[in-house]
Amino acid sequence: MKDNFHFNQVNMSPLLVFGVIAGYFALLLLISYLTSLKSDSLTFYTGNRESPWFLVAFGMVGASLSGVTFISVPGEVGNTNWAYLQFVMGNMVGYAVIALVLIPLFYRLNLISIYEYLKSRFGRKTYLSGASIFLISQTIGASFRLFLAATVLQIAFFDAFGIPFYASVFTTMILIWLYTYKSGIKTIVWTDTLQTTFLLLAVVITIFVIGGELNLTGTEILSVIGESDLSTIFVWEGNTSQNFFKMFAGGVFITIAMNGLDQNVMQKNLTCKNKAEARKNIFWFSISFFLSTLLFLALGILLYQYAAVNGLQLPDATDELFPTLALNHFGILAGVAFLLGITAAAFSSADSALTALTTSFCIDIVNLPSKNNINQDRTRRWIHIGFTFLVFLTIVVFNEVNDRSVVSAVFKAAGFTYGPLLGLFAFGLTNNLSVRDKWVPFICLLSPALSFVIDWNAATWFNGFQFGFEILLVNATITYLGLLLSSESKHSAQ
Repeated sequence: MKDNFHFNQVNMSPLLVFGVIAGYFALLLLISYLTSLKSDSLTFYTGNRESPWFLVAFGMVGASLSGVTFISVPGEVGNTNWAYLQFVMGNMVGYAVIALVLIPLFYRLNLISIYEYLKSRFGRKTYLSGASIFLISQTIGASFRLFLAATVLQIAFFDAFGIPFYASVFTTMILIWLYTYKSGIKTIVWTDTLQTTFLLLAVVITIFVIGGELNLTGTEILSVIGESDLSTIFVWEGNTSQNFFKMFAGGVFITIAMNGLDQNVMQKNLTCKNKAEARKNIFWFSISFFLSTLLFLALGILLYQYAAVNGLQLPDATDELFPTLALNHFGILAGVAFLLGITAAAFSSADSALTALTTSFCIDIVNLPSKNNINQDRTRRWIHIGFTFLVFLTIVVFNEVNDRSVVSAVFKAAGFTYGPLLGLFAFGLTNNLSVRDKWVPFICLLSPALSFVIDWNAATWFNGFQFGFEILLVNATITYLGLLLSSESKHSAQ
């Protein structure tokens, strides 16, 4: 994959780069120390349900943006204008469903892992199926997001110092483990806030640097953005994957599945003091996320404007646009801001994922907190170490594959597995039927496989029609129908 990048190392001294990254780590470790004071065995999983809702809301913005958004969204403006905003509009509806339907359910059942619902509703095999889907999907997804961010860091900075990729990633994973191993989600809530701050600062600073380079006032910057052809939002053409109705529907159901039914995201929401504060957190987070996405899209227009005015050749891959300009053309301030932003993106992609993976494995697979075991914390820490190494090894494998299309295909395949989760929860919440528990694992394997075949052949089978994000809904529907066919009797509503 490294061969796809063509930008040069930023003109920073090794001491400056080391100082920026070391200072960032020091802040994370300080937060870890402060949040670990007076922690107990449940702090890692629930944060003792003491998190201020506004802190969770702001921190979740950075975790949701991640390295993929930080690197890709500004560049993608050149391909699809602001069509991505149609997807984000759907996200807003999805977050409303999470706040009004899922949050009350999870708080009423007093869950630590949200997949415990599946055990009480259907049975142990369904429960283990849901947890396993999450563990596999989250391991691949977190590894992919960290891999993208780590690759940019490696090529832009660490290659110049002779540090091999595996060494920089291994060090990163160990440092993440160090600041999360004791207090887990309680620490993550606070570090997410720091990461969100640096992510957004990187974008704001870059926008002001571009404005200065182009001699634009604040009002003129807004005019450039508003008058640009790249700020076109709505696409009504039916067959394209950017069609409004497809992207909007995809945004709704992907948000429900990959946020509302994802332990990584919901574990943070469940650290709020009560249902009312968790709901407030979701609503304010969704607004903040929408505005943050607008900021990234605005940056995309300004990056292309800067390249056009200065006659710069655009990189072959749009993902390279922001890194190329920030590191080679915008000076030290923008370079440092980008370094902090991509570092924050890398950590926000991995730290909460490691905590959620550890939590799900401990609760759902090992059943750790309910066991009368004086070594619970020690066992949990070993599981945490295990997932740290698993994510590290997955990233190393991605790097060895050295083919972005293959790695992206693996990430997309992992996304298909959220369809069964959406189908399972939708079935459980919309009727009182019981299912044959032993059939559920097979249904959860069959539905993404059929969805992948449908997606692969869609253009041929459906007269040029292309699925976008809404393929998740097809996946969930197949799961729902499979559960319906396996139903056997009435079950009391949960």
